[in-house]
Amino acid sequence: MNKSALAFLMIFLSINLCYSQIIINHTNTNITSLTEAEIVDAKQILHIAYGHTSHGSQVTDGMTSLVTFANNGGKGMNYSYNIFRWNNGGSSGALDLHDYAMGGDVGYFPDWRDNTLNYLGAVDPLTGRGENNPDVNVIMWSWCGQAAGYSETDMINKYLTPMSLLETTYWGVKFIYMTCHLNGTGASGNLNLRNEQIRNYCLANNKILYDFADIESYDPDGLTNYMLLYANDNCDYDSDNNGSLDKNWATAWQNTHTQNVDWYSCSCQHSQSLNGNQKAYAAWVLFVEITKAIKLESIPEDLEVNDTLISSTFNACFNAQNDITVAKSSTVIIENNANATFIAGNSISFLPGFHAQEGSYVDAHITTTGSFCDDLPAPIMAAEPVVEKSATEPIADENENQPSSLSASMKVYPNPNNGQFTLFTEEKEMPENVSIYNSKGQKIKQLDKISSLEFNMLNETPGLYVVRVTWHNKDASQKFIIR
Repeated sequence: MNKSALAFLMIFLSINLCYSQIIINHTNTNITSLTEAEIVDAKQILHIAYGHTSHGSQVTDGMTSLVTFANNGGKGMNYSYNIFRWNNGGSSGALDLHDYAMGGDVGYFPDWRDNTLNYLGAVDPLTGRGENNPDVNVIMWSWCGQAAGYSETDMINKYLTPMSLLETTYWGVKFIYMTCHLNGTGASGNLNLRNEQIRNYCLANNKILYDFADIESYDPDGLTNYMLLYANDNCDYDSDNNGSLDKNWATAWQNTHTQNVDWYSCSCQHSQSLNGNQKAYAAWVLFVEITKAIKLESIPEDLEVNDTLISSTFNACFNAQNDITVAKSSTVIIENNANATFIAGNSISFLPGFHAQEGSYVDAHITTTGSFCDDLPAPIMAAEPVVEKSATEPIADENENQPSSLSASMKVYPNPNNGQFTLFTEEKEMPENVSIYNSKGQKIKQLDKISSLEFNMLNETPGLYVVRVTWHNKDASQKFIIR
């Protein structure tokens, strides 16, 4: 029996996929990672309204000049002509993006909230969108520096809570949270504290975040966090810790790379072209990820397949965001020459009652890319027809109660827990500090120069928390639940 046939008996892979949460930062600026199909999907599905002032224009100005850069093969791109074109209305195959759709920026409360309400209008109970602009399914707001003057309470009352209420009201619209541009005050400055509050709130509450500040904290090589070196919005930073912003990471990178090949000139208010490039790349990655999330909403979270006969020559595809259970309460039969595909985000279980006849084709796999039945170009066929096979008994999840992989560099175990847990990291050195935030983005604990990665929070209220671990120029964040 080949490997594809073995999949019939049991597939139980555990993968952490969170489709409602989208975090876009400096690690999401590889524009060439996007496929043409993904870009076209975004242009067909998204209708975006963007409110901003001067700093926010870095995104759209970068996007405008990206069109010519891509058309001329910058970064080796070989997409269709004008693939990245955008305009208000989406004419001629462009992305529909209404720039300056709402007056002001998100730093003026309650104006930004009221302008959003006026722009969208009454809620359509069938679509969850606004009746004034019923096609709009994405709202974006950017800052222009005001977050630096906010207190923790201000951020909750004037930004996080109002944005969350808009999400609840207009349930058919995706709202994009943003951090605020750098101002040269470094890690301990109030601006970074507020940006951290936004990040942790989005992480804890499954929000969509375009991390404006993080994107302009790194050059394309991604090796140095210039925010820690007091970088400002112009990309100036203090290279020798003498209190003077003596170098500029953007112009330095531009000077050592080829214009129109590695980077392109563009308008970028208050900053440098390279910053506008990075903002544009990240914006398109954001739009593609939102498109995937919207498409995913038509897919059930969990699926039971029962009382099903897939007849000869018929093609069927079953998908679920999390788990698929086959033949739990009645039989599922795949006849000779029939084709059945099962795609899940977490696990697929074939239980007694499942029967694949000899000569049938069955593919069962865990998606790691967010691709489901609608994304298949044609029925997936096994390498060769399977030997007749039935599931005779259920198989338990081998990964149960094992440390789950929560990120590339950190695990929380156990998770959920009772307040006692251990962090597992890939780093050889102990972290410089560990911070823990509640679901409102408020820091409730910070530990510096720790000697152990075992933690005790038995006295904390049950709920969702975020742990952020920082090493030199590196950090990792993950959610965990106290029960």
